[in-house]
Amino acid sequence: MTSQIFDDRRCELGEGPLWHPLRQELFWFDILGKRLLWRGEKGAGERSFDTYVSAAGWVDENRLLIASARELFVHDLRDGSSETLCPLEADNEVTRSNDGRADPWGGFWIGTMGVKSEEKAGAIYRFYKGELRKIVPDVTISNSICFSPDRALAYFTDTRAAQIMKVRLDAETGWFAGEPEVFLDARGEGWGIDGSVVDAKGNLWNAQWGASRVSCYAPDGKLLASHPVAGLQASCPAFGGPDFSRLFVTTAATNIAPEVLAEEPGNGLTHVIEGAGQGLAEYQVIL
Repeated sequence: MTSQIFDDRRCELGEGPLWHPLRQELFWFDILGKRLLWRGEKGAGERSFDTYVSAAGWVDENRLLIASARELFVHDLRDGSSETLCPLEADNEVTRSNDGRADPWGGFWIGTMGVKSEEKAGAIYRFYKGELRKIVPDVTISNSICFSPDRALAYFTDTRAAQIMKVRLDAETGWFAGEPEVFLDARGEGWGIDGSVVDAKGNLWNAQWGASRVSCYAPDGKLLASHPVAGLQASCPAFGGPDFSRLFVTTAATNIAPEVLAEEPGNGLTHVIEGAGQGLAEYQVIL
């Protein structure tokens, strides 16, 4: 299966795709461009911010929880207003938010990292029932936050470490119920582990930075398939569409020479792979 262009607005660092099941629209971010973008059957739009924004979860039809460099906030899509939910490393000028996703309990996981990828400057947090708690410390580049459909496991990675980890979760609360274990070891592969999403069968789909592809792994870690993406730096996948059979993939144009962008215009665009797998609706954030 080959990717097609879903949206031709170039992102310096496309990230955080989220299919809104009520609005039937895809939302995503250009982190370095400080933009939220969206597209659906009714058309496209975007909104600019004065700081880095990177990931979101849907609260209801009109509101998103958005992670920025300094806070989690609730953003109203109708009028563009925002309300702070809680600080996020607000006193740390070194870091910004990165990968994030809502969990099956209505919580929201968000990773941070150094703006210049400073070693172990970031962490992974969970916001749940009004509390923001650090759950993974000393992370260089947070990524691959996603959850198994049976609510048993969470996945995450430090891209610098080149291993996707899995950890068992408490069935009632969603907090850690064990120690993280290696799910996928990509050390020495020559590409970077980036964002991931899990499908209805429990397979994990990983965007592979520098490899122009998204790869699918079975729950036991076995590689099932790889699908090319017309962008060297694939950054994050998300299932969407009316039946969740469309796989959207953001990419990045950062650090790619202008002459390469001219020859390979798919870099930095948002792509879609039709019929790649069967996804699930993203979980609702419960405030």
